[in-house]
Amino acid sequence: MKKFIILLILLMIGVAFSIWAGIFTIRALLMFTTVLFLILLLYYSLLTFAGLYYRTKKQPSIHLEKYPNVDVLIPAHNEAVVIKDTLDAMVNINYPGSLHIYVLNDNSKDGTGEIIEEYDRTYQHVHHIRVPPGEPKGKSRVLNYGLEISDGEYFCVYDADNQPEPGALKKLVEVAHIEKDAAGAVGYVKTRNETKNLLTRMISIEFQVFQLLMQSGRWQLFKTGSLTGTNMLVRRSVIEDLGGYDPYAIAEDAELTLRITRQGFFLPIVPLSVTWEQEPETMSVYIKQRTRWLQGNLYIVERTLTVPGYFKGKLMVHSIHQLMVYVIFWFFLVLSYVWFLLGLLNLFSITYSIPLMLIWYVAYIVYTSQLMSAQAAENSFTPKNIFTSFLMYFTYAQLFSFLFVRSLIFYLKAKRRKQVIGWDKTTRFK
Repeated sequence: MKKFIILLILLMIGVAFSIWAGIFTIRALLMFTTVLFLILLLYYSLLTFAGLYYRTKKQPSIHLEKYPNVDVLIPAHNEAVVIKDTLDAMVNINYPGSLHIYVLNDNSKDGTGEIIEEYDRTYQHVHHIRVPPGEPKGKSRVLNYGLEISDGEYFCVYDADNQPEPGALKKLVEVAHIEKDAAGAVGYVKTRNETKNLLTRMISIEFQVFQLLMQSGRWQLFKTGSLTGTNMLVRRSVIEDLGGYDPYAIAEDAELTLRITRQGFFLPIVPLSVTWEQEPETMSVYIKQRTRWLQGNLYIVERTLTVPGYFKGKLMVHSIHQLMVYVIFWFFLVLSYVWFLLGLLNLFSITYSIPLMLIWYVAYIVYTSQLMSAQAAENSFTPKNIFTSFLMYFTYAQLFSFLFVRSLIFYLKAKRRKQVIGWDKTTRFK
C-alpha cells in the first residue's frame, strides 16, 4: 500500500509540474479526464444492457440424476434477533440430495445458542457447532472452522439473517454441476425489509443494480462472476486446494473470488436462486457496515497492485473492475462535483466541446437509467421506487465519497500501526 500511495503522490506532483511548466493545460487535462469518464459510463452502460439480456432470457431447465452432498454453513455471532426466522427458512430448503446445516456459533453472548440448540434437537440435519475462540476474529476464521468439521462435496454460505427460498440451493447446485470448470455458483440477494424506510428502499434498489444486473452483465460478456458472501456455493476441493479462506480478509467473498479466478475456474451467476436478507435500517449501522466492506475491498485493491499475476487472463477483468469500483469511480464522483460547480457558476467552459453541465447531466441519466433498468428486470416498478431512483444520485450515491475517505483513513491508520482490522458485526433489527 505504501508503494501505491507513493506512486499516487508522484503522479499528482508530476501532473502539477506539467501544468506549471505548460506541458499540459488545464483545458487539455479536463478534456482527457472527460473522455475517461465517458468511457467509464459506456462500460457500465454495456454491463447494464448485457445484464438485462441475461436476466430476461429464458434459463434452461436442469435436472441432475444424482445430487451431490451439500453442507450449509451459517456463521452466527449474537444473532438471537434473527436466527429463528433464518433456521425456519433453512429447514424448508427443498434439496433432493444429502444436506447438512451447520450453524457456526461464534461465542454468542445472547440467546443465539439456545435457539440453535432447539433446532439441533428437533432436526437431524441441523447441527449446532460451537466455534472455539481464536484470532483473528471474523467470518473467515469461522468459515474455515466450519470447513474442518464438515465433509460435503459442496458447501453453501448463508449469513445469519438470510431466508433462502426453498429452491435456491437446488438451482445453485444444478448450474455449478453442469457448467464446465465451475468452482461453484452465485445467487441473488433481495432485501426483505425494503419498505421499512427510505434508506432500506435505496439499498434494495442498489442491490438490484450492482449485486444482480451488473453481475449478470459481467457473466454474459466475460464469463466472470463474483462471490457475494451469502447464497453462494463453492466446490470443497477448490477451496481446499486454495488453502481455505484468508483469515485477514474482511471482504472474504471478493478475496476468494480473485483466487478462484486465478486458478482458471468460473463462478456462474444464477438469478433465479434467491435469498432474502435484512439490511441496515439506520444510517449509523449502514455507515459502520459499509466502512467494513470498503476496508475489506481496499485490502484487495492493495493485493491486486502489489502481488504479481492479478492482471492476467480472466483475473484481469476482476482486478480492473475492483479498481474501477473502489478507486476510479470515487475519483470521477469527486470530479463530477467539480464539473457541476464550474458549469453551474459558469466559471469554466470548453468552447470546442460540450458544456460541463451536460457532461454531469449524462452521468445522472446513465445512473438513473441503470436503476430503472434493474427495476424493469425485477418487475419492481412502484411510484415510491421511481421517485426514490430520481433522488439516489443526489443522496445515496454521494455517501460513497464520505465512506471511501473514512474507510481509507481507518485502513491507513491500521496499516501504520500494524494492527489487524477487526470484524464489526452488523446490528440486526426485529
